[in-house]
Amino acid sequence: MSETSRKLTTIFCADVQDYTRLMGRDEEGTLATLRRYRDAMTRLIEAHGGRVINTWGDGVFAEFPSVVEAVRAAVDVQNELASYNAAIDTEKQMLFRIGLNLGDVIADGSDLYGDGVNIAARLQSRAAPGGIVISNTVYDQVRNKVAVGFDFLGQLEVKNIEGGVPSYAVRVGGVQVVDTTTTEYRPNPQPAPSRAPDMAARTPLLQDWRLNYGTPLIICVGLAVLNGLTWSGEFWAKWPILIILWVNAYRFVRSNKQVDMAIASLVITGIGIVAINLFTWHGTPWAVWPLFGLAIAAAVRWVSRPRSGV
Repeated sequence: MSETSRKLTTIFCADVQDYTRLMGRDEEGTLATLRRYRDAMTRLIEAHGGRVINTWGDGVFAEFPSVVEAVRAAVDVQNELASYNAAIDTEKQMLFRIGLNLGDVIADGSDLYGDGVNIAARLQSRAAPGGIVISNTVYDQVRNKVAVGFDFLGQLEVKNIEGGVPSYAVRVGGVQVVDTTTTEYRPNPQPAPSRAPDMAARTPLLQDWRLNYGTPLIICVGLAVLNGLTWSGEFWAKWPILIILWVNAYRFVRSNKQVDMAIASLVITGIGIVAINLFTWHGTPWAVWPLFGLAIAAAVRWVSRPRSGV
């Protein structure tokens, strides 16, 4: 018999919204989609140091030693699955709801039990389709460490937990933050100061920009200032600045799931070619010809890319 022990861990719980309806419409197709989405979830969970414990029915149950990585994994999962759903008909889209909780659990072999697990399952059931809801124990650990916003939801009533569990929705794209079809939250517009959602006061876009692109911008400004202070008639800083801006433009495109990577890459390349032509200007607009080729390639990509519902 396996021995039991207690440990503190982050529980990840996810299941599919309207899974019964999807199976009723197309059992084989729904099962194939579920397998594909689960494979993606497993890959992302493991990439963030997590471990899938169980996959029952339409659910996925995992744990993470790091709270921060658990939240990052959940956000990555919802972003990647959103890109999958964008390519299929609305009626066939498979939307997962995710709940995260940091708590003390009982480990029995590879299985986990206890209130820590139950709370994660309850949080998951209250998340909106495609959304993420976390407990206050998770929020306290990640609020200043991940580039996302949070909305305080109030107290979630949980069996055997007196006073409920303060919970927060993670802002993921344009997803409604919480399932409002139930009344299991007790309003509490004034959370305790230690849990005040300071991250919610900042827009996720501004926070993400500062963390990811603030340093390259400072370097570009520094190069321009250095060039000015050592001016000898040549703007030599234009080349490293152009390279930095070019690389970070590609970084932005790769991180934005709503942008067509191929078309955006062609546009960025075209802008770079125009900049090079201007920086090396000798009276010949040679950039016209590569721009013409890029425009043709972008047009072909535009008319041939897959559409939602096809």
